[in-house]
Amino acid sequence: MASKTKLVPTPSIGLIPERDAGKRPILECIGLGITFGGLKAVEDFNLIIGRTEIAGLIGPNGAGKTTVFNLLTKVYQPTHGTILLDGKDTHGMDTAHVNRAGIARTFQNIRLFPSLTVEENVAVGMDTQMKYNMVNGILRLKNFWKEEKMVHERCLELLSIFHMEHLANVKAGSLPYGAQRRLEIVRALATCPSLLLLDEPAAGMNPSETAELMENIRKIRDTFHIAVLLIEHDMNLVMEVCEGICVLNFGRIIAKGTPEDIQANPAVIEAYLGKKKEEA
Repeated sequence: MASKTKLVPTPSIGLIPERDAGKRPILECIGLGITFGGLKAVEDFNLIIGRTEIAGLIGPNGAGKTTVFNLLTKVYQPTHGTILLDGKDTHGMDTAHVNRAGIARTFQNIRLFPSLTVEENVAVGMDTQMKYNMVNGILRLKNFWKEEKMVHERCLELLSIFHMEHLANVKAGSLPYGAQRRLEIVRALATCPSLLLLDEPAAGMNPSETAELMENIRKIRDTFHIAVLLIEHDMNLVMEVCEGICVLNFGRIIAKGTPEDIQANPAVIEAYLGKKKEEA
């Protein structure tokens, strides 16, 4: 069983783990929303995430969870509201700028480069960290080889989190589905995020792989000292690994709290199971 984490109130809009109290939250969403042609897909979304929190975003299909991820990463520009990343307003940023600022993500549908090797996929995430210039790259000067060695060693180090370093030279497209999921997480970590967004990371995994994923999510948080926000339909994983959980339904938050709070919340039970018919 996961150890219980005490959540404490913040001066703004939510609860964070006690160990993050007194530190600036890594993420604050204030009145966030987006409208598509008059349809409010997400409305009045308020969320705060501590600097080392593992948080969950759950809800029925179509609740707006992936839309929230797309707002945080600026795939969609919010219609209204504010996103503060480590205290900085992300207004005006595009997807690339948000990634450089510290948000990395995985996707519901895997988006690897199947014809590249496992190591090359991870190296893509390190592109902005390369320091050699065009001349060094073309002429293969000393700085080029120094950087290439650093990237190679870092790729293997990251792959070792999932015990995948022996697959470095394998084409990503030939990996089993679960391994491709893990590779996508490693590539996201290669960008050095302060907040990692995982969109259904356990999808397609068997129970053994899911149990290993739980431990690896904790390992990622503890090793890199970052926050993790995940969307997941596997409620066992969510309740075991998440410290704070936010529940969406029809684009609006209906509950926030610890796993214990969420499991006992009548509005959450109704959203997932439907309202019981009154007895005649």
